[in-house]
Amino acid sequence: MFILIFITAANKKEAGKIARGILEHKLAACVNIVERIESLFWWKSRIDQSGESLLLVKTKKTKLSSVIKLVKSLHSYEVPEIIALPIIAGEKKYLNWIDASLR
Repeated sequence: MFILIFITAANKKEAGKIARGILEHKLAACVNIVERIESLFWWKSRIDQSGESLLLVKTKKTKLSSVIKLVKSLHSYEVPEIIALPIIAGEKKYLNWIDASLR
């Protein structure tokens, strides 16, 4: 099963470090970095707000636990956002490329 993992990072530099680590370990075929998102969230019993970068990681479910372990080792956050959603459909050649890139 193919998945899309969302990971927020403190800034573009940290996002780049995480993306490169994921790719160097062959844990994803592609990582997009969306710079300058604004996040509002509950943290320590209050609403907080922060500018962040968002990583969009295209991979397979079999790689998820390794991605989580690696991201936690590289991330500056106490509780990093790492959530995965199934890719229920996609362009066949693109999905084949993801599969081939992870071998």
